[in-house]
Amino acid sequence: MRQDVPRAVTTICNALQEQIEHGLLLPGSKLPAERKLSEVFDTTRITLREALVQLEAQGLIYREERRGWFISPPRLAYDLMRRSHFHAMVQAQGRVPATQVISARLQPASAAICNLLQLPALSSVIQICRARRIDERLVLYVEHYLNPEYFPQILEFDLNQSLTELYASHYGIRYGQVRFEMVPTALPMDAAAALKVSIGSPGLRIARVNHDQSGRLIDCDLEYWRHDAIHVSAVVGDV
Repeated sequence: MRQDVPRAVTTICNALQEQIEHGLLLPGSKLPAERKLSEVFDTTRITLREALVQLEAQGLIYREERRGWFISPPRLAYDLMRRSHFHAMVQAQGRVPATQVISARLQPASAAICNLLQLPALSSVIQICRARRIDERLVLYVEHYLNPEYFPQILEFDLNQSLTELYASHYGIRYGQVRFEMVPTALPMDAAAALKVSIGSPGLRIARVNHDQSGRLIDCDLEYWRHDAIHVSAVVGDV
């Protein structure tokens, strides 16, 4: 009966959470198909799905389109105050990073990007779109917007590598002041497609506006993270 559904959902959530916490369901492992889980818990697919969605909201499990449900790995520690880049940050935590370029081109800057980079109307920017993985799991879609004045011929380089290291080695540019803006979001179409999740899935949008060591406003990044992939922190000392 309908009044038993909340209790059934809670029972399923508690059972799966207990298995995860005791290491019986390992990070990255795939859950059985929903039909099989429905049989295990003697419930309907609708009730089971309610439980799975609740566990997904808690970051304990995640789903990929046409692949099924998986146990979430530990979140990556994202320290806003530490000057690092994706590959170095992931490797420092004993994980394996990977980056794949989706597109890279010179294009007209949108009004929003002109505003972030303080560019005049009808300016051009270099847009680099990349998907990033941790331990082979897609976790981040990022759009980089570069002021082309500071990065001539950058599209000729291998853009799967760290842009931070490329800036330093070929242009003598290092990051100075960085401004962050973070908001929970529903993943837009491009981000959802890159991360292989449904459009509108929960995510975290981090906008980074970057100056170089001379104070020049050089680029900005729009990062779209899976909501269960990172733990953001910042430690600020006494003024």
